[in-house]
Amino acid sequence: MDNKELLDHLYAAVPFIARITGGFATVTDKAGRRLKSVDAHGQEIDQYQGEVYEIARKAGQQQQPVSGASQFIEEAEAWALPIGDYVLCCSNVERIERNNKLRKALSEALPMIAKVAGGDAVLFDQAGRRLETADHTGCRSEKLIGKISKAAYSAMQAQKPVIGESISLHGVTAVRIPITEEYGLGFNNQAIVSQKQKLLNEVKKYQYARYTLTDIIGQSDAIERCKNIVNYVAKGISSVLVYGATGTGKELFAQAIHNASDRSDKPFIAINCGALPSTLIEANLFGYVDGSFTGAKKNGNIGVFEAANTGTVFLDEISEMDWDLQAKLLRVIQEREVTRIGSTKPIPISVRIISSTNKNLQQLIEEKRFREDLYYRINVIELRVPSLRERGKDILLLANYFITKYNPVFGKNITEISPEVCDIFLSYPWPGNIRELQNCIESALNMVDVEEKRLEACHLPSHLYNSLTAHKKAVSSEDDNLAVILRAAEKQAILRVLKQADNNRCHTAQRLGVSSTTLWRKMREYNIPLT
Repeated sequence: MDNKELLDHLYAAVPFIARITGGFATVTDKAGRRLKSVDAHGQEIDQYQGEVYEIARKAGQQQQPVSGASQFIEEAEAWALPIGDYVLCCSNVERIERNNKLRKALSEALPMIAKVAGGDAVLFDQAGRRLETADHTGCRSEKLIGKISKAAYSAMQAQKPVIGESISLHGVTAVRIPITEEYGLGFNNQAIVSQKQKLLNEVKKYQYARYTLTDIIGQSDAIERCKNIVNYVAKGISSVLVYGATGTGKELFAQAIHNASDRSDKPFIAINCGALPSTLIEANLFGYVDGSFTGAKKNGNIGVFEAANTGTVFLDEISEMDWDLQAKLLRVIQEREVTRIGSTKPIPISVRIISSTNKNLQQLIEEKRFREDLYYRINVIELRVPSLRERGKDILLLANYFITKYNPVFGKNITEISPEVCDIFLSYPWPGNIRELQNCIESALNMVDVEEKRLEACHLPSHLYNSLTAHKKAVSSEDDNLAVILRAAEKQAILRVLKQADNNRCHTAQRLGVSSTTLWRKMREYNIPLT
């Protein structure tokens, strides 16, 4: 092929090359002088005719391909390929220009996108790094500039939109969209979520249901049954009666029912029926009008049922409620309306009633201390919360939870519970239930030295420590017990082999046919010195 044919072929090829690469395509001679240039649309560009294209000159001179930055835009790339007496060149200048224009347009639109989305709007780079931010008011923000979002990085890598949690605020949803291979656009609904949270916080000024089922610690069958009942009944409107001894966490379950219900964003108001005189309880429950009794507030006051309308009322220790007040409560439940003290005007209400008691209400009914008709109104669903001693290994789970809670409070660093303390905790009857366990851990951490890592029996309150002594005496009286005999024999075997091996634990473990870890654990269990 002569030079003329070669040049004709190159001239015919450059429009296709320009369109595919998204930039200028050029043919030059060996000296780099431009003979023909076309843009990505195939249009010939005359203004550069005859100019020396430096990258083409190098390729022609070296007779090998050359690549580098474009002479027009710094971030654009160009290459030159010598073919005979000519050089074929191409760059992605136009594609870079288009990207830059698009980037600029998005940057200018960022405040508008943020306003419409109701949250932050963000431009991020290939690594998911935040480059620009506008907030929901349309103002530019320096918030989290330079912060890398894993979700944004994933979107850029996959070149697909990704939706997930925002890095700016918990509970906020963000969308990340790759625009080019170099940058992407993200936006979230932070303002909407914040406004909703603010509204919820305003509502929560009148309710205090902080706990959900996830806050109820335990894996025992007894506690799992209670959680299952809550899951079944939470969405309903039926009254619930929670039975349980003092300190078992009855109010936690009441709050969990409320928070799992459709009323979770409505008021939850608790009142202890045994903490106030019956006259004050009545005024608190039903409200009163101006002048209804001495000391009444001017303009009156709404009661618990009005304040909790559309929400939940928790009547704690309902067994302590006065007999006459029980009749008035029954009327409220039946008629679904309340009449303030000193008024004759009924006020419609819609509340769910959850009650609790640590007493046997059926026995109180027989003793004429609790109304049978009210009992059947509040006991549509019965939930019995187990005592701590019925929950087995939950005791240790709760103990570790309280240790984690109180460690930072007292500046301590307890990371484990000794086997001896575990035995005490599992054998002690816990008459005060979870509340007693919590107090026990708080008391014990006061007795721990800062450098200590393990909770020992000597740290416990005296009545628990004494229970260990009583337990040991009981065990010693059971010398014929096979388990006791085997434990004693095992301890003596370890001591004998340790002595024979000059206290070398590795050799001792080998001779006993156990791992070093097992030997170490057994030595701790039997209080055999580790050194």
